[in-house]
Amino acid sequence: MTTSLQESRRASAETLSPPKDVEKAQPPKHEVPADGEDAGQASVATCSQPGEDPFLVHLDAEERPKSFSFARKVVILAVISSGALCSTFASSVVAAAEQGMAETFRVSQEVTVLGISLFALGVALGPLFVGPLSEVYGRSPVYQVSYALFFAFTWPVAFASHISVFLVFRFVTGFCSAAFLTVAGGSVSDMWAGHQVGIPTAVYTMCPFIGPALGPLVSGFINQNTSWRWTYRVLLILIFVHVLAIFALIPETYEPALRKYKAKRLRNLTGDSRYYAPLDRREGTLAVLILVSCYRPFELLLMDSMNLLLDLWTAMVFGILYLTFEAYPYIFGINHGFNLQCIGLAFIGMGTGMILGTGVNIWIIVAWHKRHPGASPTPETHLLSGMLGAVAVPASLYWLAFTSYAGVHWAAPVLATALFGAGVVFCFSATFTYLVSAYRPRAASAMAANTFARSVFAAAFPLFARQMYARLNTDGATALLAGVMTVAAPLP
Repeated sequence: MTTSLQESRRASAETLSPPKDVEKAQPPKHEVPADGEDAGQASVATCSQPGEDPFLVHLDAEERPKSFSFARKVVILAVISSGALCSTFASSVVAAAEQGMAETFRVSQEVTVLGISLFALGVALGPLFVGPLSEVYGRSPVYQVSYALFFAFTWPVAFASHISVFLVFRFVTGFCSAAFLTVAGGSVSDMWAGHQVGIPTAVYTMCPFIGPALGPLVSGFINQNTSWRWTYRVLLILIFVHVLAIFALIPETYEPALRKYKAKRLRNLTGDSRYYAPLDRREGTLAVLILVSCYRPFELLLMDSMNLLLDLWTAMVFGILYLTFEAYPYIFGINHGFNLQCIGLAFIGMGTGMILGTGVNIWIIVAWHKRHPGASPTPETHLLSGMLGAVAVPASLYWLAFTSYAGVHWAAPVLATALFGAGVVFCFSATFTYLVSAYRPRAASAMAANTFARSVFAAAFPLFARQMYARLNTDGATALLAGVMTVAAPLP
């Protein structure tokens, strides 16, 4: 029996070992660029010559995420998109709970608004750290750890005994939830080829923006009928369901990480320590990667005018989206007499517009591919839907400004917010796909810069919304926002 076992192990080693006619020289070190997805693909391409390095591990065709079945890709996309929706849902769910929190903690509602702003600030800073971690350890471990921490740190938010505890952990949960808003876009591109990625990206892009509209809708019903703490208890349940789905349904899709795991399996199976993947020979420490990750987005913002202008444009749109959490109580609460849960229901208009906008965006993508079969669009082609958004956003804000009076039926401003929701989807889907296409191999840095800029604006805008609407009234304040977006309309 011992002899048979030894012969079996020897046969396995011979099967996995490189051809004998290839010289087994110690392979040189290969530096892996810092920008995750594109860097990994570059590494695969660099060392793909057969026989060049017999110990450099590659993936077989069936091991690549792009070879997953369509059904499996759809399930992974659904979990990723739902996780992004849950993250942004958590950012806005505090909106209807502000009055109850102010009474419990004996603070003003201006202080409770920080629950939105600090969460958004955490989302702004999170990508600078989770991006490098995903480049070293892969996407799946980052999802699992970040969402487990998101779940754990939401408990102090739900059961906080003091406003300072609540605010500190709102920032921490925002930081932990950033993975699905940053790394998930790379997971989508891991699974679909360049000419197929448009529709999955459009679906994923919609979800982080439905979340902010869904949060006030759900929390409006909760806070109208029970304690504000149930807002966060419901959020805990939702996060826990996503944690289970992440661990059960999302495999690793980052090819450099898959090659690293395969190299480790080969070393363990053969006992030959010479098998390696590019990530095993990565130069520089994780701390250096994080420093580079923090530096590059700001370099793009300061040195690249195209990146700066598009990021400022989308940041203003995102800031206005978060400003609506404070504007709706004026427009629909004071002017139209809506109670808390009906104010939340008014967000259905915006959410419906986002879904319709995604449908139109998919139709544009399909129509383009029918006219150019098998071709990949140029980066500038993606800005076509952004041009629609640049018109739809200010038009919807003018419509909302001059139909927000008490004498106008409430359906008119709700329809205006539907057009605004569609415009938001057009703006962001165009910008995201343009940045990923135009800034290779620094697409990860370009996306991190955009996430930072728009999250900072999302943190800032709710802080002055109440004062602006109190001073300028609903028509003047909304028209001011419309004027700013009119000036910005030529940018895409």
